[in-house]
Order: sequence, then structure tokens, then C-alpha cells
Amino acid sequence: MIPEAREVHLSRKDRKVLEACCRSPVTLQRDLKRARIVLLAADGRSTRSIAKEVGVQPRIVSLWRHRYADHGLEGLQDKPRPGKQPIYTKTTDKRILKLLDKPPPQGFARWTGPLLAEALGDVDVQYVWRFLRSHKIDLVARKSWCESNDPNFTAKAADVVGLYVAPPAKAIVLCVDEKPSIQALERAQGYLKLPNGRALTGQSHDYKRHDTTTLFAALEVATGKIIATHSKRRRRVEFLDFMNSVTAAFPNRKLHVILDNLNTHKKNEDWLKAHPNVQFHFTPTSASWLNQVEVWFSILQGQSLSGTSFTSLKQLQEHIDAYVNAYNDRAEPFVWTKKKVRQRRFKGRRITQL
Repeated sequence: MIPEAREVHLSRKDRKVLEACCRSPVTLQRDLKRARIVLLAADGRSTRSIAKEVGVQPRIVSLWRHRYADHGLEGLQDKPRPGKQPIYTKTTDKRILKLLDKPPPQGFARWTGPLLAEALGDVDVQYVWRFLRSHKIDLVARKSWCESNDPNFTAKAADVVGLYVAPPAKAIVLCVDEKPSIQALERAQGYLKLPNGRALTGQSHDYKRHDTTTLFAALEVATGKIIATHSKRRRRVEFLDFMNSVTAAFPNRKLHVILDNLNTHKKNEDWLKAHPNVQFHFTPTSASWLNQVEVWFSILQGQSLSGTSFTSLKQLQEHIDAYVNAYNDRAEPFVWTKKKVRQRRFKGRRITQL
């Protein structure tokens, strides 16, 4: 049964708004029909005649007549609908995060989606996965870090970074370190064709070892070029011999040498007195990543050493020397982009004793 028709009285302002809505080509059909219903009702038309002209049910016309009569133009807007109450809320999300801060069940190395759902008891595993993806939490990927406990971390780091971004005038800044025990491994290598027709490069798991070499390297920060030499061992005497060759490569120049905290790098006051143009700068404890030559060692490993085979120690050393020469032909300085160096402990750091 259709309710009794309500009288509709339009103000000039509301009529202009509704007429503009009817003329606009971008008006939604639902809004257009509601505007026409109210305009026709204001002209004294009956509910059934309006319904026939607009193309809707009479009850729809009665609804919008009443809505406009009671609430004006605001009554022509859709009311908010409550919808279905969500099963999981922010409280559920907090429970998942809180559980991730706890150790996994006994016998397991890490949490998984099913383990989290099982521990929560009332949360579906699919929601757990969705929550982890939305927060970019990867339960499988692992990163390692080394937290420096050096009380003078900030001062030492600022000293090293200052040499990178603002080196002293007319001075050479060098990053020096060793890559010890590089093995000359002989492995069978070649192409492996899989049953599906795909061909891969590979090497055998078994190998023959032909001794090791220690590579001393100095990276010139301004140019990116490398000075390198091989040694059987990495004692203080070998380190100072390498430093003698470095100073000989830059005669009569002030040298600022960045080193890590290896014992052989320290307590060399007698050598430094004999070379007053050389000054040592040490990275903070457990922060050798500040030494740019470590970046070059990583490049050397990836581009020259990984996946290679050597039949002798001499072949390995010649191979590295050839790479150093090729690298120096196209060397470029590393761009240091760090703007702030500060020491901050990990939030909620936990050490588990086994």
C-alpha cells in the first residue's frame, strides 16, 4: 500500500540545484531520478503519474517525497549502511604482532602462517597471511646485522664519513684491508642440460684445493682505483710491507688511511713515526662496513671469484691481478650518500641463551 502523498514545497535555491542536476551530463542516474521526482512532486503531480514518467515503482516516488519533505536536499543522499560486522579487528592484528615478538613453539626455528593461526586459536590462516602481506612481514627472509657497542661510535663514524664527503685538501684518502684465505679451488665446470631442454651453467660439488692466498688491497677514495698485492699470511709484517708499497705509490703526499680494528692494524706507532705523512683512521668496533674497500671485495667476489676454477695458486693470483687491472681501467669512485650517522639500539632487543 502506497503511503499518503506528502506535499513538496521547493525553495528557489533548492529548485536551482535540482534543475542544474537534471541538466548536467555527469549526474548519476539515481541522482537524476531523485531530482526529477522532487521537481515533479513540487509541481503538484500525483505519485503514480510521477512513477510512470520517471520509470520507477510508486513506492520509490513516495520514499523520496517523504525524504525531501523531512530532510530537504540532504534527504536525497544515501544513508550510511552498517554492513556486515568484520570478523577480525585491530585487536586481532595486535595479537598477531604480539605473538611474533615471542619465540616460536619449541622445536621450530621461526613462525609460519599455520603456526600463528594455531597459536591464536580463533584466527583463520588466510587472514594471518593477508595481514602479514599488508604489513610487508616476511617470515622466511632473513637478514643479519652486527650491532656496534663502541662507546665512541658516533665520533669514529663521523671521522670516517667526513673523509669521504670532505677529504682534506691535497691529501689522499685510502681504504685498506685484507681478504684472507682465498682458496684456489679446482672444480669441474660446464653446461648442464635438464630433461625439459633448459641449459644451465654449473659446477661440481667436489673440488681439489691448491693452497690459499691473502689479498691486501687499498682503494683510493677519490678515483676508485685499487692497489693490491698477494701474501701468504696476514701478520703485522705483511701489513706493514703492503703499507710501504702504498706509500711508495704516493710519494710526498699526505695519506689518510681508513682501517678496521684488526690487531695487526693497531700498535704501529714506530712505523707511523717513520712515516709522518701517514695518518690512520679506524672504523668503530664491529662496523667495518664503513670501510669502502669492503664494497670492492664484494664486487671482486661476485665478478671474479664466484663460479671459477683454478688449477694452481699462481693461476688464482694471476686471475685476480688481471681483474684488478681491468677494474682500474674503468674505475669510478663510490658515492657516499649517508647524511647522518648515529648510534641507536634495536627496539626490544632480545638475546636468547641456549
